[in-house]
Amino acid sequence: MRETLEFPDLLRLIDERAAAFRAAVAAAPDLDAQVPTCPGWTLFDLVRHLGEGRRKWAAIVAAGPASAPPDRSVWGSPAAPRDREALLDWWTASAQQLLDALREVGPDRNCWTWWDTSQSPQTSGAGARHQLQEIAVHTYDVQVTLGAPQPLPDEVALDGVDEFQHTCCATTSAWPHEPAVVHYHATEGRSWRLDLSAAGAQVARLPATMPGEDPEDPDAALWGTASELVLVFYGRIPADALKVGGDPRIFDQLLAWDPDA
Repeated sequence: MRETLEFPDLLRLIDERAAAFRAAVAAAPDLDAQVPTCPGWTLFDLVRHLGEGRRKWAAIVAAGPASAPPDRSVWGSPAAPRDREALLDWWTASAQQLLDALREVGPDRNCWTWWDTSQSPQTSGAGARHQLQEIAVHTYDVQVTLGAPQPLPDEVALDGVDEFQHTCCATTSAWPHEPAVVHYHATEGRSWRLDLSAAGAQVARLPATMPGEDPEDPDAALWGTASELVLVFYGRIPADALKVGGDPRIFDQLLAWDPDA
């Protein structure tokens, strides 16, 4: 099993999740509906956020190496329209801008990213990986709003666990609590180790384990499907909805931790 998705697969899955996002929004009865997993946001707010973000990342990828993202004047027009059909078309165009930019530069172009202290590279390929997860999780948000949440697709979710750990968790910023070792086990057969200390957070992939088992003795461990793990990481479902081992407070500390604060 590949440890990460290949670039063509990332592009294919971004396109698929973008279509799923559009279909979910199209099925919603009201764009003013509150999104339970994004407190304070309506469905319109969510579409605007995701569309503007994909336009911004298209500009980031196109700009190449930079010390800061492009100014909003480069990517912020046109604004998201309020009409439903126009908004759906605006979203489709936003996702297409991102895909076109990624296809143009390929996976290895250096570009600005916010994860400069992580274990993920500052490249267009790493950007594509993270963009897939952004779209996938927000598609879940729309589905929750409709009352019909669906698990993230398996290949998206498995890459999502790995991507979140290497991009969003790994850092050279000091862990502000007692040192800890955390294990994550996906029931699909992949596992990860997160080491938390004054030196920061470091991620390593572990050998596959039997479901519900852990050959080591970490300070905390979590077992679930890859989709469930990703949704825990993004705060969409609580950790205690899964099988938890060790000290559950560590997961609360991780969710509240802002390494840049």
